[in-house]
Amino acid sequence: MKIEDVQSTARQQRVAAHTHIKGLGLDAHGSALSIGTGMVGQEKAREAAGVVVELIGTKKMAGRALLLAGAPGTGKTALALAIAQELGSKVPFCPMVGSEVYSSEVKKTEILMENFRRAIGLRIKENKEVYEGEVTEITPAETENPLGGYGRTVSHVILGLKTTRGAKQLRLDPSIYEQMQKEKVAVGDIIYVEGSTGAVKRVGRSDAYATEFDLEAEEYVPLPKGDVHKKKEVIQDVSLHDLDVANARPQGGGSDLATVMGSVLKPKKTEITEKLRTEINRVVNRYIDQGTAELVPGVLFVDEVHMLDIECFTYLNRALESSLAPIVIFATNRGVCTIRGTDVVSPHGIPVDLLDRMLILRTMPYSLEEIIQIMSIRAETESLDIEDQALAALGEIGVRTSLRYAVQMLAPSKILAETNGRTSIHLSDIAEVDDLFFDAKASAAILANSDGYLA
Repeated sequence: MKIEDVQSTARQQRVAAHTHIKGLGLDAHGSALSIGTGMVGQEKAREAAGVVVELIGTKKMAGRALLLAGAPGTGKTALALAIAQELGSKVPFCPMVGSEVYSSEVKKTEILMENFRRAIGLRIKENKEVYEGEVTEITPAETENPLGGYGRTVSHVILGLKTTRGAKQLRLDPSIYEQMQKEKVAVGDIIYVEGSTGAVKRVGRSDAYATEFDLEAEEYVPLPKGDVHKKKEVIQDVSLHDLDVANARPQGGGSDLATVMGSVLKPKKTEITEKLRTEINRVVNRYIDQGTAELVPGVLFVDEVHMLDIECFTYLNRALESSLAPIVIFATNRGVCTIRGTDVVSPHGIPVDLLDRMLILRTMPYSLEEIIQIMSIRAETESLDIEDQALAALGEIGVRTSLRYAVQMLAPSKILAETNGRTSIHLSDIAEVDDLFFDAKASAAILANSDGYLA
């Protein structure tokens, strides 16, 4: 097999359950469109979520939480993802499931705190001495390996950069060449190299190449103005958890094989101490006061919140009051049930004092027309050709069973259509798949008639 024949899969996006969600689908006045940016139905819930996005944007949502309550398959996760899309890529969004806290290695509250800090971003602005421009040349210079043998090592790399004012050739350390390889820097890319640390950042592809039929380039940027060597305000986005991990990791320790293997094969997950977090908070607050950094409270989405226990809920009460707290969105499909770890019965399995802090948002079951519309959007997202009759049948199955089951039927139906030599999904393919598989309700009905064992 030739290497050229192997296709790169690095940039292929996996089609997931909520790939089609691109936003809340609201108009300029905040009213929900019947179909918009992948969202269908749930108009009241979407309009309420739009108000929440405004609150988050104006930083008036701190210390509060949002609870999405509704039956399974009514779009709770889709709503949370739509809120994340509306907030934009610069606002951290950290999803987790309630059962994630039950780990044998780390305390429950530690996992909650870790996710809390993942959802808080810090935008650091620094004036740095940088070399910036369009890459005109990358030439690694090789020498004999000083350790002997036949191998050759990179002694230095010649990097050519040009701007609107001029061009410059730089002779750089081999470690910078390794960073350039990691960033996938090629000739024609706009990059900058920090003078003090040697850190390399790829900004994008030069717009001089914009006429090329280049599907790989994700962003074209203009040629930088001024000299190659200049002072520039560099903006870096990190989360508080990134700072915790970077400072918790022991520095140095040698480059021998035993040390490297020890760091890779760490048997246990290490806890970050409260003392370290307090110290980082102090430094962060100092940066914010000086105006060199800006806090970006993100969104922590906790699905299946009824899986948390009383210890976690007590901790959440305190964490929501912290000055460094993200916006927390909870989701549950439970009604009145027992709070885990107690005998107390409470709405949604959440203590009343924590429920008091929440804005509760109800999601309603989808109608037949809405399910058909969702199936149509999903078929388009998954690049499936489906006939109108087949879509109507899927809608009826969705009403009878659940939306999730109807969505899951699309892929098997496509396989059956291809097996029968067709490119589009027919009504007969849907009927055959429905005959081959059982949904949760049908399976439960069979089990109800069995006497402890499956007949």
